[in-house]
Amino acid sequence: MTGDERPARLRGLSAWTTRRWLRVGVSVSLAILAVLGATGAWVLARTEAISGDLVDVRSPALITAVRLESAVLNQETGIRGYGITGAPEFTAPYRQGLAEQRADLERLTDLLADDPDGRAGLEAVRKAVARWQERVARPIADAPPDAVKALAAERAAEGKTTFDVVRAALSDQEQRLRADQAQARDDLMSMLTVRNWVFSTIGVLILALAALIFEGLRRGITRPLDQLGSDARTIAGGDFDHPIDPSGPADLRRLSGEIDFMRRRLVRELAFSEEARSQLDTQAADLQRSNAELEQFAYVASHDLQEPLRKVSSFTQLLQRRYGGQLDSRADQYIDFAVDGANRMQVLINDLLDFSRVGRLHNTHESVDLEQVLERTLSTLSVGIEEAGATVTHDPLPTLTADPTQMGMLWQNLIGNAVKFRRPGEAPEVHVAARQEGELWRFTVTDNGIGIDPEYADKVFVIFQRLHTKDAYSGSGIGLAMCKKIVEFHGGTIAVDTSYHDGARISFTLAPEPPEAADAPIATDTDRSEEEQAR
Repeated sequence: MTGDERPARLRGLSAWTTRRWLRVGVSVSLAILAVLGATGAWVLARTEAISGDLVDVRSPALITAVRLESAVLNQETGIRGYGITGAPEFTAPYRQGLAEQRADLERLTDLLADDPDGRAGLEAVRKAVARWQERVARPIADAPPDAVKALAAERAAEGKTTFDVVRAALSDQEQRLRADQAQARDDLMSMLTVRNWVFSTIGVLILALAALIFEGLRRGITRPLDQLGSDARTIAGGDFDHPIDPSGPADLRRLSGEIDFMRRRLVRELAFSEEARSQLDTQAADLQRSNAELEQFAYVASHDLQEPLRKVSSFTQLLQRRYGGQLDSRADQYIDFAVDGANRMQVLINDLLDFSRVGRLHNTHESVDLEQVLERTLSTLSVGIEEAGATVTHDPLPTLTADPTQMGMLWQNLIGNAVKFRRPGEAPEVHVAARQEGELWRFTVTDNGIGIDPEYADKVFVIFQRLHTKDAYSGSGIGLAMCKKIVEFHGGTIAVDTSYHDGARISFTLAPEPPEAADAPIATDTDRSEEEQAR
């Protein structure tokens, strides 16, 4: 390789990205591991094959051959004893030996099915035993006791000759099987040695490959990333003039360049960001002040309307009592309109005052037993509940940290609505349920009234929104809006369960401890005294 070729090769490698380095490294590693795995699999398969042949064929074949020899010897012993004594009991070993012989021959036939030499030796044994049985054993075994001695003496020489052939065949078979077993054992030990060397080599190669991969990752990825992280931390610490030195693969160098470009861009944008943040802080403060002033305005407006409205209401009622019936019918109707309008305005202003007090006057968080609060609320609403013939039931309610006054207002509005918006001719049935969901408590107020259409499920929580005319159902349209404000003030949510169709079901959650509202307006003693006067 010339001097010009080497820099060109290095320049080509320097253009490789991390993905390409990883792809090449993984491909090479997988190829090496595949070769090692194939080699290891072949060694294991070969070892298993030799071991299986030794355990499943060679050793069982030798054992069965020994048992076959024992069975034949038992036959010869029984025949010889029967021929000498003529006692029938000596034929029992012969009969048993025949059964064992048949079983052992079948077993050896199966074991030596893939061994031509073994099958040839087994066939020699089978022929020798068959000739001995045909010429000697079977005739003597079938002879009667009074004639067996003469027959045994007559065939003694032939029996010895034929059984010597049997012995020789059995001995040759056993010797061959022992030699095969020894050879298989030697082959297994040799393959085990090869296996140990192969797997030791595989282990060493894997360790070397792992070390090579680790070193390549350290030099090509980890070290450049560590350097990039160190530079980034230095910049994040406030040294925006610290340069970033690109290193590593091409994509990491590009990343370093992009981060350095971002650093320079941050330096240019820092002054503008500081100015924008200052403007946002000013706007946030203005918005917070505006919200506080708007809430205070709602309170003051409703509070200041109390006195003139009281005069209007008082004088219209006085006019109605003094001149009622003295004027014409249209004048009486006008007076009734004025009295009714003044009364409804009085109710509306009082409701608006209650709405503005949520989070201002009523902001005393303490341990509240919701069951006791509900009982007090039911006592307050007892007249309306009794007139409507309503039945109110509830599950066991928990004790939470909340504002007791707001909790009373919440129950009063929800249960009051459930009783008020009832179906004509049907007694209201209201049930309050409570269950814990994680860290929150979920409450549901279910009734059998006229219900709420799903299209109005969100509208009912907007202040002054009414779904019915004042002639059909009384009220100012603030009740559910106040419930929503109370629930959200205590860290929960409230909604209409649109899946319930047999009435209305309002579901809301409350936190065990409401979030701290650091910026909530706090009512002064003057505010409290003025509101008490306004009542």
